[in-house]
Formats: sequence, structure tokens, C-alpha cells
Amino acid sequence: MTSSGRRVFVVFNPASNGGRGSKQIPQYLSLLESRFPGFGHGVSARSGEEADRAEVAVREGYDTIVAVGGDGTLSAVADRLLNLNLPGLTFGVLPGGTGNDFGRNLGIPGKDPEAAVSVLAGETVRRVDVGRLSGTSWHEDRGESPRPFRFFLNVVGFGFDVAVVDAAKGARFLKGELLYKATAFQQLFRYPGFSVGLDDGRDFRREDSTLMLTITNGAHFGGGFPIAPSATVDDGELHACFIGNAKPFRRLALFDRAGKGRHERATEVDAVASPAFHLSFPEPVRFEVDGDIYASDRTELTAEVLPAVLPVLAPQS
Repeated sequence: MTSSGRRVFVVFNPASNGGRGSKQIPQYLSLLESRFPGFGHGVSARSGEEADRAEVAVREGYDTIVAVGGDGTLSAVADRLLNLNLPGLTFGVLPGGTGNDFGRNLGIPGKDPEAAVSVLAGETVRRVDVGRLSGTSWHEDRGESPRPFRFFLNVVGFGFDVAVVDAAKGARFLKGELLYKATAFQQLFRYPGFSVGLDDGRDFRREDSTLMLTITNGAHFGGGFPIAPSATVDDGELHACFIGNAKPFRRLALFDRAGKGRHERATEVDAVASPAFHLSFPEPVRFEVDGDIYASDRTELTAEVLPAVLPVLAPQS
């Protein structure tokens, strides 16, 4: 129990970062014990079990749940906590995955475990926004039942974004930001594009051949790409980046600009902020949610922001 009376439970995903997450566990346990004596912890044995372990911990009286892993792990745990909808729960983040974009958007060090644990120990709580995607969907690899909606912390991505995640799954030698950048470069010359309609319910509507559509809660995705440079996780809006299709070498130029946060002025790009977006597709769609791939049997989806609903141990903005 902490000085403020928190009961802390930490859930580890050893499969994060291509299976390298297990190597971080001893170091994190040592650092956590020095700051949170008597904390509880568990290690998941399969994809998605992190959320189950978090729920059991909440039922046992823990009020602060810390997830250690990549964006997919953090998202699965936060989604479960939000579905439980119990008062007094606080979320904590220790980066241990491939992209670590949600932690980056919070200002939590991704490559310094000691500094990341120090953020938790500071016990500063920041209330951040969360996205909710409505429309029946299911995780492709977990065998879960279809759900009418799901929460996301950082991003919902379509098209090129999904192709990059698919390609990264098969990588054996690269990791982290380099993995995302290498697979993205590869897909610039392979991905054919797709069709989507995007409507913000106000005055924006676009529907044409598309390279990628992302709807983000924060500035970064894909291992550090500043896809929505002006976004913050507590601005009360979602940020759509619609990139029209283009030939491979033009895509390469857009990719270079996106890595520097300069893509929004390109003629192929529309960047729009709104509390909600409606999406329509010619056929049921696969998409990325915080680094994991989901599928839907619907041709229409809605993404909306839920402002300041998640208390997180993180530096103030």
C-alpha cells in the first residue's frame, strides 16, 4: 500500500515486444518493490489474459491497476476497467512493448524503466480522454465474442496502418520504432489502397481512394510518428488524418513528411479534429486498435471521444 493508501496491482505481458517483455519483469519487480512495498502482481499466459487478471485484482480490492507491455496490453486492460465502470479505479502505465505510443503521449519514458516507475511513485493523477468505437467487432486472435463497442486509448487505424501491423507480426530481428518504420517503408510499395467515407457530423465529408485513415486520441502512433502533431490526450477531441492514395514514390514523400509531423499541408491529406466521426465502407472491414487487429461484420462504424474519463498516473500536461 502506498503513502496515499493505494492498493497497487501490476499485470505483466511477457509476450510484449515480440516476446522480449519477459526480460523486463525482474527489473520492474525490483524497482516496484522499492517504491510500492507489498504490491500485487500477475503475469499473463495468453493474449488478452491481462484484462482478466486486472478484473480479478479489482474484485479483490485493488484500486490501482498498472499494465506493463505494449499499447495492445495497455488498451486491453484499460478497456476492461472502463467496462467495469467502478468508481475509484486508477490506471498506471509502464512501457514494455514495440510502439509505446500511449506512454509517449502521456510523457512517460519508454526506454528508462526507473524513470517510468518514478512517474507512478509520484502519484500524480491526470484525467485523460478515451475513444469509443461503436459497431460490432472482435479481436482476430483471441477467439472473443463480438462486442457492440470497444474503448481505445490511442488510435483506430484503417488501410495502410493495418498492412503495417500485419507485416510487423512476422518480423524476427527488428523491434521498436525501427520495426514500424521498416515495415511501413516496405508497405509503401505493396499496399493497394482502400475505400472509406469519413464524416465528422458537421461540415467535413471525404470519400475517395485512400492510403490510410487514422483516428487518434493523442499526437503519436506507429512507434513515434506524430500523425496528429497538435493533439493531446486531454483536449476533448479525436483527430482524424485522411491520406489519399498515391503512387509509391509520392507515398514515400508523404511518409517522410509524416515522420517529421509535416504531412498535414500535403494536398492528399486532410486533418480534422472532432468529438466524433462516422465511417462507411463498401464491405466489412479490418482495422487496428492500439496495435492489435480487429474485424467487423459491419460497413459503418462510429468513433467518439469520452472526455476525461480515465484517471492515469502520469505527468500533468
